Amino acid sequence: MAESSQTMKHSWRGKVKTKHLIRALGMLFLWLFVIGTIIFLSLFLYIQRTLPDPETIANRRVGESTKIYDRTGEILLYDIHGEEKRTVIPWDDIPESVKKATLATEDSNFYNHKGLDIRGIVRAFFTNLKNFKISQGGSTITQQLVKKALLGDERTITRKIKDLTYSIEIERRFSKDQILWMYLNQIPYGSNIYGVEEASKTFFGKPASGLTNAEAATLAALIRAPSYYSPYGNHVPELLARKDFVLKRMADLGFITAEEYAAAKEQGLSFKKSAEKIVAPHFVVIVKEYLSSKYGENVAESGGFKVITTLDADLQLLAEETVEKYAKVNKEKYKASNAALVSIDPKTGDLLALVGSADYFDIENEGNFNVATAKRQPGSAFKPFAYATALQKGYTDFTVLFDLKTEFNYNCSPDALQEKDQFGIDCYHPQNYDGLYRGPVTLRQALAQSLNLPSVKTLYLAGVADTIDLAESMGITTLGDRERFGLSLVLGGAEVKLADITSAYGVFAADGMRSPWSFIQRIESSNGAVLEEKENEPERVLDAQKARMINNILSDNSARAPVFGYSSSLYLAGRDVAAKTGTTQENRDAWVIGYSPNLVTGVWTGNNRQESMTRQGAGISAAGPMWHEFMAKALESYPNEKFVSPAPLSGNKIMLDGNYIYTKDITLPLEYHSILYFVNRNDPRGPFPEDPSKDLQFNNWEWPVQNIFASPIE
Repeated sequence: MAESSQTMKHSWRGKVKTKHLIRALGMLFLWLFVIGTIIFLSLFLYIQRTLPDPETIANRRVGESTKIYDRTGEILLYDIHGEEKRTVIPWDDIPESVKKATLATEDSNFYNHKGLDIRGIVRAFFTNLKNFKISQGGSTITQQLVKKALLGDERTITRKIKDLTYSIEIERRFSKDQILWMYLNQIPYGSNIYGVEEASKTFFGKPASGLTNAEAATLAALIRAPSYYSPYGNHVPELLARKDFVLKRMADLGFITAEEYAAAKEQGLSFKKSAEKIVAPHFVVIVKEYLSSKYGENVAESGGFKVITTLDADLQLLAEETVEKYAKVNKEKYKASNAALVSIDPKTGDLLALVGSADYFDIENEGNFNVATAKRQPGSAFKPFAYATALQKGYTDFTVLFDLKTEFNYNCSPDALQEKDQFGIDCYHPQNYDGLYRGPVTLRQALAQSLNLPSVKTLYLAGVADTIDLAESMGITTLGDRERFGLSLVLGGAEVKLADITSAYGVFAADGMRSPWSFIQRIESSNGAVLEEKENEPERVLDAQKARMINNILSDNSARAPVFGYSSSLYLAGRDVAAKTGTTQENRDAWVIGYSPNLVTGVWTGNNRQESMTRQGAGISAAGPMWHEFMAKALESYPNEKFVSPAPLSGNKIMLDGNYIYTKDITLPLEYHSILYFVNRNDPRGPFPEDPSKDLQFNNWEWPVQNIFASPIE
């Protein structure tokens, strides 16, 4: 009984404590609410007294402009907003198409809320939660006006309170039409272009009153990210896709009819040529997009940053002159209307020159499209990655392979006459560019002469997965899903970026050390504080001796002479330079990537829309002279460095040391014409394979045909 009484006492005391705790918390929340209300009302009253009139908001000037410089910090490449361009126009001069397009994409509930769209905020929250990314925002046009005209992009609690307060007060002080009028005269459309009137004149060469639905939707599409979607940038396809999205929204909301939607979607757009003064425009666009993505659009443009880039102004001028010259030559000779060039310091990764097309300002022909950072098939320019992987596995530069007619799909007939196997899969029997077969050749000869058949065999020996691993570690970023690739990878079956593959070749030049390509040296704030500064920290991704062997092969003029001649554009008298060509199927792309120990340069020529060049415009013909002229002039300013000679690679087997006995006797058993008879492909220096026929490729390799051996190995 005593125990029960004691339990009741504890229970009663617990309930009393709980009541006291609840009462204390209630009082705390009450006081917090009272204090918060007082602070909010005080701030609200203060803002009421300081809020500018609508004309002041519409004509507000942005802060200090951000300036982009070359590597010396003295040559101005671009003043991001320079002298601000804005023409404030009356409400009645803004067409309905602009108003409706803007409302459709930015705030379709604008005329129903009081500055804050609670439903929009909740909808955006759940959409972002569902997609696991921030794809929608809940800001109203009123809030955007406050942010762009008064507060900026600072992300603090104080700024959020000001945002809400300003929005409520602006909604109280001004009509909806006045707010939308201020917004359309205030918002940035990119660089120094503010307000819809200036945007219309800049992009379409006419006043806003003359804009069509399609043009109005295009301007509305810019608002979300003006730098990214700029008609003068590298994302015009994305801009046009977003324009179509805006038009669809307008139709769904009943702002335009189905007929108007169909007509607007079909309307072709013609952008006015950019009048901005930009040095190295494709390069500057890359820098602008980086600044916007890292610091925010407003801060990047009006934060007063001083951006010191890696660009060498002299090399950039030489690159632009060279590309312009050979783009004209190649258009006449080979029907290749465009060209691009990238030059990098292999020791630091500094991007020294970048030309993304023949003429950036030729908008009609997509000159603003940056081929240097676009994905294109590299053709044989991908081969060195397979050869470097093979070297790392123990193969030597004198390893013997057979340049013979070969079927690589082991389910197909080894005579290479079958097109598909019994499963409907394509047979694979690639040919050399000239259609000839050379018999036994070394890896050195095969790479130097860019022979296709031995290169496919080299990739098989090296392994597709291991070759991709090496290529990615050296800087290739676009390979993605590996299941897409087979043996055709070595002939350019993947897509790469010119900037990436040029940087990756820089690993060879730097004895196997990788310094990723970069374009920023230092960024300073308006008060001189350093926001970021590059630190060069090279990483070893390839054995030095293997890198030196690739350099030695690609600079061996005698080894490549049987195909390219002794005086080709890949040869620079008195200079150590290594180079590799590339040509894609149907001659859509022509490449040369080449380097000295202190400069690596990649060039591309072709057509933006994948049209073929003439057959005569193969890699060295169209791209070679451009690469040669640029490198010859550029290296005049560099010391004459030499490649470090590789240590000789010795082979412990007849197929690895180049001493395979030359014979024309095709009556010998098939196995004598296959390296797979002599080595285990995964361990070439290990024991002989007990039964080479177990290798699925063995039975189809080195198919003997009449008169196959063109010349002995000497």
